[in-house]
Amino acid sequence: MGKISPVNAKYIIHVKISIDGVVDKPDVIGAIFGQTEGLLGSELELRELQRSGRIGRIEVRLENKNGKTIGDIMIPSSLDKAETAIIGAAIETTQRIGPCNSKVLVESIEDVRITKRDFVIERAKELLRELTNRVLPDSQELTDQVTQSVRMMEIIEYGRERLAAGPAIEDSEEIILVEGRADVLNLLKYGIKNVLALNGTSIPETIRELSKKKVLTLFVDGDRGGDLIIKGLLNAGIELDYVIKAPDGKEVEEITKKEIHKALRSKVSVEQVKLEMGIITPLLQVKEVKQEIIPQEVEIKQEIIPQRIIKPELKKLKDLLDDLVGTRGAYILDENMSLLGKVPITELPSTIRNLNSAYAVAFDGYIDRTLVNAAEISGVKYLAGMKSRVNPRETKVELITSTDF
Repeated sequence: MGKISPVNAKYIIHVKISIDGVVDKPDVIGAIFGQTEGLLGSELELRELQRSGRIGRIEVRLENKNGKTIGDIMIPSSLDKAETAIIGAAIETTQRIGPCNSKVLVESIEDVRITKRDFVIERAKELLRELTNRVLPDSQELTDQVTQSVRMMEIIEYGRERLAAGPAIEDSEEIILVEGRADVLNLLKYGIKNVLALNGTSIPETIRELSKKKVLTLFVDGDRGGDLIIKGLLNAGIELDYVIKAPDGKEVEEITKKEIHKALRSKVSVEQVKLEMGIITPLLQVKEVKQEIIPQEVEIKQEIIPQRIIKPELKKLKDLLDDLVGTRGAYILDENMSLLGKVPITELPSTIRNLNSAYAVAFDGYIDRTLVNAAEISGVKYLAGMKSRVNPRETKVELITSTDF
């Protein structure tokens, strides 16, 4: 006998049944077939429809309670929806099951195709989420790996000592010095191409020559070895401009892209590093030598001291900086170095932009690019802060830090 399962049906008729007595499943099925026989004609005879596979196996679930029986009937159908509705209505005519009265009610006719369509939509959503979360990032990762490999292939040899370097050494105004070839490769991997390796503890002559014409930023490991390299270069007279250290305990060759960029943003001036490390440069040593021994060197030192630090306005800014320490505030002055007002440093950039008369600013904080840009727009001549993260050569505003005094 041909049969269809609920999986292959187009519709499923869901029926609720209530019987005033205790009966079994065969009694229910027999009553349905018997009491609908001849009701709808030969073309919609339940037995014939089931034999031809257009009506599936009738599933019955019964539960006996207090001498009565309640349950569910499920009838799969591959007829069209009108014929299926007629079959459902015909089943409701079943009034007795065995010796007991019964009440049969079609609760719903389920369109299996809609149910399947809903399943397809939900499953498609899950698959798309998996594709987005797993497949697409893998593709991006593959692209990044290829890009990084290409960048790492750009490593060159530079100078007489054939130092490992990035391809942008000649064109860049600023050079980042690192310890070895592995450090160069790691920075190249993340698109930093103006990098050059020291290749050992001895100071290459190429580095000495570059220090005279380019801005040098030393990027060292975050350990004692990094401190030794800083001291070695400074004591050798290399004209460094900035120093960067990797996170504590990490080496430049192993840090991530995020750590590299965070370190680059946190570079400090070499003057600050000398102060923190207690390094006395040869130039400062000359100042302590008695004049009658080497008077010529003392004269040279006096000529080298920048004249701007003895100007009255610079003296005024120094006094203001000393007064501001720990306050997180800022003083704004006019051309006569008279105080226009005091504001919190969080409001300093916006205050400068709104003032046309600001001539000098002293504040308890770092000089950064945002503040420099605001000062340039407003015509400020002096910016005095505790430290600076901006190269003085990159702005027309005169940048002054506490180390200049």
